[in-house]
Amino acid sequence: MDYQSDFLIIGSGVAGLTFALKVADFGSVVIVTKKEAAESNTQHAQGGIASVFSQLDSFDLHIQDTLAAGDGLCNPEVVENVVKSGPERIKELIAWGVNFNRSAQAGQNDMNLSLGREGGHSQKRIVHAQDMTGREIETVLLDQVRHHPGITIFENHIAIDLITYSTRMKRGQVITTHEDFCCGAYVLDREQNQVKTFSAKVTLLSTGGAGKVYLYTSNPDIATGDGIAMAYRAGTAVANMEFVQFHPTCLYHPEAKNFLISEAVRGEGGRLLTNAGQPFMQKYDPQQELACRDVVARAIDTELKTSGQDCVYLDISHRPADFVKTRFPNLYANCLTFGFDMTKEPIPVVPAAHYMCGGVATDMVGRTEIQGLFAIGETACTGLHGANRLASNSLLEALVYAHNAASQAVEYLQTSVFSAPALTPWDETGTTDSDEVIMVTQNWDEIRRFMWNYVGIVRSDNRLERAKRRIDMIMKEIQEYYWDFKVTADLIELRNIAMVADLIIRSAMHRKESRGLHYNIKYPQRNDLRWQKDTVLRRPFVG
Repeated sequence: MDYQSDFLIIGSGVAGLTFALKVADFGSVVIVTKKEAAESNTQHAQGGIASVFSQLDSFDLHIQDTLAAGDGLCNPEVVENVVKSGPERIKELIAWGVNFNRSAQAGQNDMNLSLGREGGHSQKRIVHAQDMTGREIETVLLDQVRHHPGITIFENHIAIDLITYSTRMKRGQVITTHEDFCCGAYVLDREQNQVKTFSAKVTLLSTGGAGKVYLYTSNPDIATGDGIAMAYRAGTAVANMEFVQFHPTCLYHPEAKNFLISEAVRGEGGRLLTNAGQPFMQKYDPQQELACRDVVARAIDTELKTSGQDCVYLDISHRPADFVKTRFPNLYANCLTFGFDMTKEPIPVVPAAHYMCGGVATDMVGRTEIQGLFAIGETACTGLHGANRLASNSLLEALVYAHNAASQAVEYLQTSVFSAPALTPWDETGTTDSDEVIMVTQNWDEIRRFMWNYVGIVRSDNRLERAKRRIDMIMKEIQEYYWDFKVTADLIELRNIAMVADLIIRSAMHRKESRGLHYNIKYPQRNDLRWQKDTVLRRPFVG
């Protein structure tokens, strides 16, 4: 079955939905999303959006904080563009109906927005909707999208692979140029168990991150790096995959799956304590609890390995109970369900994989190396985050790049002379239904466990080499299995997390220094002379 549109969007978080609304007046739009449209990393974002509104703040300060967090690898031009575009994008959300918290202190800023502060920020600049900012934005954008006549959403459809077409210009027998064009994607309808062909003139990857590559993560189950894996298999570059951000504070409880304790808790005065109730962050950074996430995560990891304890504690019980309940209503209510009253006692926390700073390499308008293929949001590596993302810059990046990419995509649609040939339907010849599901579950569990143990917060050459040997073996096994059996959603996700794990391992092995989120005990120092550059990986072209 073939579906045709002008724009194909894979993913339904803030990046994809914003892009959809901005291009829908210029052509037909199809959104493909692997579960319900509301299920995305955006939905789980608690903190907010970093942007300059305070009279005490400035674009220069936000730029400096972003560059400092990125540890020498940010693209300054990208940082300036994103930071300076932030206020307009937030005003646009408000116009669409997003209800951000307002300040009781009139005159704090021209819109009376309530501004929080998080780690790495020199001023209060986090625009938020209680502690459920992502849910508020996702709800409003999705409502706008569902009511737009030019947009069609296919829920419970998981993309398998991109469809590309190569063009070659010849003089005699010599190939002078080679370009790849993206023509759409093969997509599995999970309900009908049928592979469909979605063709489009413009394809956007906005599939979110890859936290499920690790055993412990704050991400939802959908975060399996699908866009990154598909883009790499299609032949475009990925960059900086070694920089995986581990959020310092996820609730430590056997039943608390993916429950993040927002950095805003520390921004409002929350303190990190040992099992004995002693603060420890003063040993690691002058900013203590407000240090950047990589510093705090490594500090907690060090404390746990030194003490042998399972967790540390986050304490905000010294703040008035009414303030905590009002500022963090969702966190407060959820902690109570697990038996913790954050107004009266410290909360047990551990680090967990949280955000992928690397991804599909793009330019400043979201273009990849493949014509007609764009990538935005956590799927992309734009140059904003460098070696470590500044807190709450992710939603900001998604909004700004959705705006930039939409303008460029419309121009591409209107000016491109490329005409794709008829697309070949999905071929299942020779495949059968799988009777070895245990292969999928076993490899899924093994990848996530050795990635946590060997390619986590602290790395070594020996650990990385062990991980590489294991992923090579698993990828070979998956490849053999993949072509013998009909695809399933579980198999697609396994194939993708294996690919992303391999990209992370290879990138980490390549970087012989410690910088930002990548810390190797053999190379504990940053080396600007040799390594102040991006790690770029491309699949070799086979023609």
